[in-house]
Amino acid sequence: MPHPAPIPALLLVLACAFASLTTCPVQAQVALDVLDEAVRNPVIGNYKGYAEFKMARYASARQIWEAIAARGNAEAHFNLAILYEDGLGVDADMAQAVAHYLAAARGGNRNAQYRIGLLHAVGNKVPRDEAVARKWLRAAADQGDDDASDLLAMLEAPARSPRERAFLEAETLQASRDYAGAAAIWRRLTDQGDPRARSRLAWMHEAGQGVPRDLDEAARLFRLSAEEGDAEAQYAIAVMLQTGRGQARDPLEARTWLERAAAQGHAPARAALKADGPGADTR
Repeated sequence: MPHPAPIPALLLVLACAFASLTTCPVQAQVALDVLDEAVRNPVIGNYKGYAEFKMARYASARQIWEAIAARGNAEAHFNLAILYEDGLGVDADMAQAVAHYLAAARGGNRNAQYRIGLLHAVGNKVPRDEAVARKWLRAAADQGDDDASDLLAMLEAPARSPRERAFLEAETLQASRDYAGAAAIWRRLTDQGDPRARSRLAWMHEAGQGVPRDLDEAARLFRLSAEEGDAEAQYAIAVMLQTGRGQARDPLEARTWLERAAAQGHAPARAALKADGPGADTR
């Protein structure tokens, strides 16, 4: 999930397989043994929740993440924040989103640190506060988040290149829920060969924000960026290969991409490898 995300195990009832909690009155509950496993192994639980998110099974993803977040897991809080900010499977609720983002940021999740920093830098969903924005962007940048470093530099000095200005404009539009406008910029930067912008566009295809929801196109874009070394894309394609969502299932190739992302310091990839152990199959 790109900045976001998570992102993005159990089936909903057939009639509601791709419906959100707000549009379908009947929902299957995640089995207790799956929730117990998620609590015992939050890394794998987050991974399974992300797989549900990819298939637009937001209610199942939320149940899994809520069980993990109740134990203080930062990544689960970040994932829940995305659901509440975008109204996926729940009514959009920015207060709930901010509470989860802050819980995740305080727990060390760099994606949440970046997101809360961006929100306060833009100032359309929460009050604009550059001091708060700098605090959290610096925390994310200290953990190696390149986007946070770029945005922090833009706050402290004028943008130094057309690419930086375009990137900030797209992030601002996305934070403002102008998904079509953001997608148009990500597309333009993608056409110019920017792998990070291509990963952003892939996330939008995965979520159906500003572009048609298309897992095949998301997988194609993620794979291109992964091959060019983008760690977020490497993690995203690994999840697809592990779960069979958007790609034919291939646990061995999934592990290869996880290892490449982990080698670049991608925290969720490192955690997944540590939790799986050598050669493990995280079904």
